[in-house]
Amino acid sequence: MKVCIAEKPSVAREIAGVLGAHEQKNGYLEGNGYQVTWTYGHLCTLKEPHDYTDYWKRWDLSSLPMIPPRFGIKLIDNPTYERQFRVIESLMSQAEMVINCGDAGQEGELIQRWVMQKAGCRCPVYRLWISSLTEEAIREGFKDLKEQGAFNKLYEAGLSRAIGDWLLGMNATRLYTLRYGQNRQVLSIGRVQTPTLALIVNRQHEIEHFKPEPYWELKTVYRETTFSAVKGKFTDKAKGERAFEAVKDKPFEVTDVSAKRGKEFAPRLFDLTSLQVECNKKFALTADQTLKLIQSLYEKKVTTYPRVDTTFLSDDIYPKVPATLRGLADYATLTAPLLAPGVQLPKSKKVFDNSKVTDHHAIIPTGVPARGLTEDERKVYDLVTRRFIAVFYPDCEISTTTVMGKAGETAFKATGKQILKPGWRVVFANEERATRNNEEADSDNEQRVLPQFTKGESGPHQPLLKECWTQPPKPYTEATLLRAMETAGKLVENEELRDALKMNGIGRPSTRAAIIETLFKRHYIRKERKNLYPTATGTELIGTIHEESLKSAELTGLWEKKLRLIEKGEYEARTFLDELKAMVSQIVANVLADRSGRSITVLPDEPPAKTPKKSGARKSPLTCPQCGKGHLMRGKTAYGCSEYKNGCDFRLDYATYGPERTDEELADILKNIKSNKS
Repeated sequence: MKVCIAEKPSVAREIAGVLGAHEQKNGYLEGNGYQVTWTYGHLCTLKEPHDYTDYWKRWDLSSLPMIPPRFGIKLIDNPTYERQFRVIESLMSQAEMVINCGDAGQEGELIQRWVMQKAGCRCPVYRLWISSLTEEAIREGFKDLKEQGAFNKLYEAGLSRAIGDWLLGMNATRLYTLRYGQNRQVLSIGRVQTPTLALIVNRQHEIEHFKPEPYWELKTVYRETTFSAVKGKFTDKAKGERAFEAVKDKPFEVTDVSAKRGKEFAPRLFDLTSLQVECNKKFALTADQTLKLIQSLYEKKVTTYPRVDTTFLSDDIYPKVPATLRGLADYATLTAPLLAPGVQLPKSKKVFDNSKVTDHHAIIPTGVPARGLTEDERKVYDLVTRRFIAVFYPDCEISTTTVMGKAGETAFKATGKQILKPGWRVVFANEERATRNNEEADSDNEQRVLPQFTKGESGPHQPLLKECWTQPPKPYTEATLLRAMETAGKLVENEELRDALKMNGIGRPSTRAAIIETLFKRHYIRKERKNLYPTATGTELIGTIHEESLKSAELTGLWEKKLRLIEKGEYEARTFLDELKAMVSQIVANVLADRSGRSITVLPDEPPAKTPKKSGARKSPLTCPQCGKGHLMRGKTAYGCSEYKNGCDFRLDYATYGPERTDEELADILKNIKSNKS
């Protein structure tokens, strides 16, 4: 028998159906010379410290660093997993060959290899490598099975990642918990988690310490169009007022009108991160929700493999595009122009580029009818499908108009954009276009359509000197945090530059959502509307960590680059792990040498409302600013005054001020309240 191992029961059923293995057995399907079984994702994991030696059972600084001479794996302690593993083990012992049908990516390779190793697989192993679960893709994949050895470097990269996370996470978490923790709570440190938290903490620090500064802009309104002075930004109000006086009684004259035609290419196809970003912006879906939705769409065979970091397609996809478009029956109105007789679909380098595709291509629809989707699945599917259709439409042709004018000796300028031929824009509804351009339209006058101006015309105008203030950076949302993780904290809008930095990003596309969820679970960050803020515990933790290697986005990005190079066979896994072992040893030495005596009071992992209620609310030493008699107390939903029974109704609700403020932070808040009242 040929034994196939899929990563989930649902995927196993799809594969078994194509292979003709229809007979249901205990833990597998059989037929036509195949036995198709499955895992439940991870059945095995790296051994924990206490599995190596009793000495590591107890958390003790003297046991650090913990570096096993050889890492081992074990079954996850779960009766269902153990039963299924015994089925796999039994099938493998009698197999003529094993076909690894795990998800075609680094994590999928690691999951299946560990199971095969634990089961003592001795027969030849082959790899099914497919990008969709359609019947056609599965049949083609089985016709072109790969030798397992072709994916050894992929496995080495995944194993190095897992061991690296173990080395740093296990040692640093114990180290910081024992050295700085209080109340027997765990300080969780992670190779990717901690630099991501540092991004959020550092952004909040920038916001809180930002000092707004005034400046003045000189503008004028002529024929209901706002013109900005070319040199009209003043940090000195007096200079701005002199500039205003110089133009207010002078007529406005149009000195030049120019129009430049140009083209805009359709939005790129989605990789996982850009899809998560778009879904967060449009639908307020979290990164984790989007990942689960697109994974479900993949398993329902309507979209391709989701855990990808490229926005390009390989050349061999091009001949299949017409068939995919014909399968998109719900979008027939949009696909009809592309499928008309005599129409040759464009093959742009911005879409098809083998050099930008490694294991998988961008996320696209498969052309299989999308039936039985949930409302959220339909939203995500619609985004993916419209992007795919749009890239085969003509470019959008635009005209950018620049109008120059003057009042006295002061030059003014206005710009606007006119869409001459919508091209790909017809694929997107008005709401889609408004969403895509919303942020730009707020600040970019080029989105306006200007009235007709003639060089030499003149007339009255209405100048104004507008007072403005510099603005602090905005808090991260999940969308902007994902982008920051993708580029190791660098703010990059240009897509080409962003592509170049992806190799140095924090984490992998498939793991970033889980990292953000972990920060919520550990109660290190919180969310208000879409904005992400660090909790007091998260801020304290980052402030305590002096080792830059633990919290630097750039350094973590360099580790990620080395892991990718391992995958390509351009860097040795052993070298990477030796570097991490040396770094962990140095971190332990540095922290043990720290005699500062700092400590962190860690909040529970769950939100405060879910913790056991203690008798009475905790009183702080701060005096109530309203009655001056009571002290500030921490209640269920707000900070309040201890004199509330005597009529004082002062309160600071958690929704506004956050439930984890330290006494020092509360003191600052009360000080601001007092100063505002005065």
